[in-house]
Amino acid sequence: MLFLFLTISIVSCKNSEKKAEAVKKPAVKLYQLSGGSIFVKKLEVFSQDTTYTGQTKQFADAYYVIAHPKGNLMWDAGLPEQLVMPEPYDEPSGVYRIQRPDSLVNQLKSIGFEIDDFKYFAMSHSHFDHTGHANYMKNATWIVQENEYNSVAGDSTEVKNPAVAALRKVEKITGDHDVFGDGTVVIKYMPGHTIGHQVLYVEVEGLEKPVLLTGDLYHFEENRTHKRVPSFNYDAEATLHSMELFEAFAKEKNAEVIIQHSPKAFEKLEKLLKI
Repeated sequence: MLFLFLTISIVSCKNSEKKAEAVKKPAVKLYQLSGGSIFVKKLEVFSQDTTYTGQTKQFADAYYVIAHPKGNLMWDAGLPEQLVMPEPYDEPSGVYRIQRPDSLVNQLKSIGFEIDDFKYFAMSHSHFDHTGHANYMKNATWIVQENEYNSVAGDSTEVKNPAVAALRKVEKITGDHDVFGDGTVVIKYMPGHTIGHQVLYVEVEGLEKPVLLTGDLYHFEENRTHKRVPSFNYDAEATLHSMELFEAFAKEKNAEVIIQHSPKAFEKLEKLLKI
């Protein structure tokens, strides 16, 4: 009987060790880079009503490098490199004053990367302030929601987005997508801002909480608090539903939410990544 007990105990210990090995996550690193500065001269476009009429606001425009043992992912692509200029540019609509601080090559060099180091490329969505240097990522596999792809680059699209024209290696997805298959880097489908808008969940080595990048689900803190939807969103109701799903997921994972256009969030993540 004692022998049987010892045998069961040994087998149980070995099984526990195997389970511990199975759940051990790989070391994932996250880098934050500035894809530009956006001064919003007419903040009212970021609500369905007149809440922000007459107001202005400074936005950040971040993009990110995720280094994983199975390959590197770039998330978003900032503003076009034509905007790397001494003075900011007032675009024709009168809503934005925009400028990019430096080229992709120089920015990647500052963290020890080159353009060809990326296996994957994904964007939260296909607006101009997220597709800026997308054309440089032609050797990476573009991971994109199929409906988003069809809206900007599909065969039936009348006006194709020129920023993504160079991207030939495409992985079309439908819904959530575990990039490396281990739960550390997960694209979450959160439509509404555009038809195929998505956010990114990252478990970063050394951080107490996982990071949840919002894309343009929210643009600044007050937008998140009051669930305000920009007037130019593809689908307001879908946006609000995505906000509900996002908040539930953030709570479930106890995630550090980073609003990608928020200067406050940019500074906060910078500090976290330096700890």
